Amino acid sequence: MPLARTAITFAGVCLAAAVFALPGAARAQELLTYVVVNDAIPESLTGMPGDATRGRALVLERTSTCILCHSGPFPETRFQGDLAPSLAGAGRRWSVGQLRLRLVDASRLNPATIMPSYYRVEGLERVGAAWRGKPILSAEQIEDMVTYLASLRE
Repeated sequence: MPLARTAITFAGVCLAAAVFALPGAARAQELLTYVVVNDAIPESLTGMPGDATRGRALVLERTSTCILCHSGPFPETRFQGDLAPSLAGAGRRWSVGQLRLRLVDASRLNPATIMPSYYRVEGLERVGAAWRGKPILSAEQIEDMVTYLASLRE
């Protein structure tokens, strides 16, 4: 019996440590409201601009899946995708609001798209158990990526 109590206490401590170590994690799962105007989300999800350096790192991270389908000005990255448009010149082709909507929910622009909805949880099909009810990216990550993509002018 003492062993069971020790295990529960240890598990509780680990859970508490995880919660306090990631104070933004719970908030990141709550979707912030936004307004779609035509083909864009004109206002920042967070009310602040993102960080382009963090956005670039996210785009290059294989877990975000961007470069699995897109190529771009990333000479250090091998095996970039060719299923979707190149990200080179993204900031010249689309406004910040248009980029934001494409990341939040590209299916609003093209219902047949293969691009994931990075900031949507309702009405999705074929979602892995680990991701059900959770956005792929947080609002802050969306804004970081938007800021970086908007900087790609050439």
